[in-house]
Amino acid sequence: MQFISLSLTRMRHTTKVIIAVLLICLLIRLLPYFAPVRAVDIAQNQLAMQFSDRNGLPLGTILTRDQEHTSVAPLNQISPQFIQAILAAEDGSFYHHGALDLQAIVRAIKEAIHAKKIVSGASTITMQLARMLEPVPRNLSGKMQEIWLAWRLAAGMSKDEILSAYINRLPMGGNIYGVEAAARTYFSIPASELNLAQASLLAAIPNNPTYFNPYEHWERLKQRQKYVLNRMVQEGYVSKDIAYRTSSEKVVFQSNKRGIIAAPHFLFWLANQIPPSPADTNQSVIHTTINRPLQQFVEAQVQQVISTLAANNVHDAAALVIDNHTGEVLAYVGSPDYFNQAQLGRNDGVQSLRQPGSTLKPFVYELALEKRLIRPNTILADVPTHYAIPGAQLYSPTDYTENFLGPVRVRIALANSLNVPAVRVLEKVGVSTFLERLHQLGFVHLKQTPEYYGLGLTLGSGEVSLWELAQAYLTIARQGQPTPLITTLPQNPTPQTQPPNPTIWQLITNILSDNHARATAFGVDSVLNLPFPVAVKTGTSSNFRDTWTVGFTTDYTVATWVGNFNGEPMRQVSGVTGAAPLWNRIMLHLHEHQEPASFPTPAGLLQLPICAVSGLRPTADCTSVVQEYFYPEDKISYERDTQFTLPPEYNEWLAKQQRSQFTTSSLRILSPHDGDLFLLYPGEEAQQKLEFKLVGNKSTPIEWWLNGEKLNTQSANSLFWSLRPGNWTLEARSGEMSDKVKFQVKRASIKPTRRGFSIGNS
Repeated sequence: MQFISLSLTRMRHTTKVIIAVLLICLLIRLLPYFAPVRAVDIAQNQLAMQFSDRNGLPLGTILTRDQEHTSVAPLNQISPQFIQAILAAEDGSFYHHGALDLQAIVRAIKEAIHAKKIVSGASTITMQLARMLEPVPRNLSGKMQEIWLAWRLAAGMSKDEILSAYINRLPMGGNIYGVEAAARTYFSIPASELNLAQASLLAAIPNNPTYFNPYEHWERLKQRQKYVLNRMVQEGYVSKDIAYRTSSEKVVFQSNKRGIIAAPHFLFWLANQIPPSPADTNQSVIHTTINRPLQQFVEAQVQQVISTLAANNVHDAAALVIDNHTGEVLAYVGSPDYFNQAQLGRNDGVQSLRQPGSTLKPFVYELALEKRLIRPNTILADVPTHYAIPGAQLYSPTDYTENFLGPVRVRIALANSLNVPAVRVLEKVGVSTFLERLHQLGFVHLKQTPEYYGLGLTLGSGEVSLWELAQAYLTIARQGQPTPLITTLPQNPTPQTQPPNPTIWQLITNILSDNHARATAFGVDSVLNLPFPVAVKTGTSSNFRDTWTVGFTTDYTVATWVGNFNGEPMRQVSGVTGAAPLWNRIMLHLHEHQEPASFPTPAGLLQLPICAVSGLRPTADCTSVVQEYFYPEDKISYERDTQFTLPPEYNEWLAKQQRSQFTTSSLRILSPHDGDLFLLYPGEEAQQKLEFKLVGNKSTPIEWWLNGEKLNTQSANSLFWSLRPGNWTLEARSGEMSDKVKFQVKRASIKPTRRGFSIGNS
């Protein structure tokens, strides 16, 4: 029995120890929920950052990383009239009660019983601060949590600390928080300079920021202001006479740009790239690479170009301008209007991922040339081609015209953005090898396997950003030298290294800047042709959802995108009619006062005459001779090979040709191109003329027909026609041969300020 009694005693002792340990653990876990909350515990970090452009001009203030405008100001730097107004409106006896106002609670209960509905609330400023810090459901459980946190705040902070934390977190409409941010956004003054009229209006907003939005519901806000002023009279802050005069005082709110002067997408993006630091709370100015006048010009052009394309169901655009010499970002426009939420204005078209269309083609050609898989004078087959893909349908790439040109040189294939030759070149290179090169160029979002993208990778089957495209084209502009894009100053200069193989990049630049080489697809006078040397590439994604134009001079790289953020397809818009006019305007503006230098010729290559069709040394029967570059080791074969024969892969294409270009004269309208859009500017109707131009059949008479009416002209292969609005069908006839194109002329809403804005090409 004694043994049993001793065992029971030990068990009871052990149980008590276990219970005590459990209680201690529970107490430790619950301790944070009982501890007073002090001011340091809820200090606001990562707050306002101020940005300037490269020359010190302000771009924006009171900006935070999460697209909320917040700026913290000490209580002694806030207008006393605002402090009085917010106390009167929200908690008149704030300095005379604890976390809860028991008198207000009793009053609210009596009023609710009498009116049989809730007439007034009883939330104190301390309780409202608790709700700001930890939002909870509007039910009994949530209210108890709110009260408990309010008690902890009252236990750990002074009244002034609570009021300061509250005022700096007040919701002031949209994404503006705190009276300092509101004062600077709405009135461009610090909170310390608010007068009574401004202060009482701002104190009226937090009660319901959406309902009292100053830009949309001015009369509602004025009524709420009168309530605030009446409460100030009751609290003894102002007299009735002053309150009446104040309510009648005119107050002007600034435009709703949320404290941003220019480049809102860039500022929000950059704010998230900069590591958080204690300096954030000091509002130190961040010196960016943006050129504010250029930025504002590009923003205006984006809006104007979109307005001209609205009838084609086009609503969004983006643009990026880079200094080639430094890699510095000079302009960054993410959408036509950041502040238009109904049009998804906050979407950033520079960083969003979209299908790039044909804009990746230069890189597959560069890689193939670099690896000697093709030569500059290689003839590629633009003929119907079919690829059997395991587990998928037969892949048969075509161009949007569904036409094939037959044998084409590398220059013609790339300059005219032909799809079949590009796929053939990718087949030689290998998808995995090309994907690896794209990763090296900075296309970090192409994360899928080579099998996922397949041969369509060169036609835009992946998704990239405008930022990545601009950076990759900067590499071409710098002759193969990778250069990171720079956004802030000062920056340590990037060490300049000699590109490993500049010759091939120079050759790609030479092709992309060849106006004559791309005439087949784009015409001889499209928006891509500028009065100075420029290399450019367009792209259109499947179903016409995205259009791109990326190009460069020796000084600048400009990348533009036009499309719809909601994914809707555009109507009758391609790279050259969508993004190219915007690109054209920016390029002309950049070189308005000084033309860029010429591009360097491909170093170490030979330039020799060839027959345009065969790519071989010209013979007596060659009708068109052009110059082309050769590797030095290919000169022997150039001198030796003169016989041009088409292999069997051309048989299907040849069978479909009504008149082979190798045996019979052909007739083709070179200008305008089918699907062209021309803009007729006010006041310039008499000066704007369009050239109708033919290629081939120069020996027989030509008849020109426009919308079924014969033009009375003695001109054969070329004539000029004065532009008139309408939809036009142009036909050239010569004997049994004919060719027909359709184009459109529209009246423009704006007058051009410089050359090159008038024509769009598909």
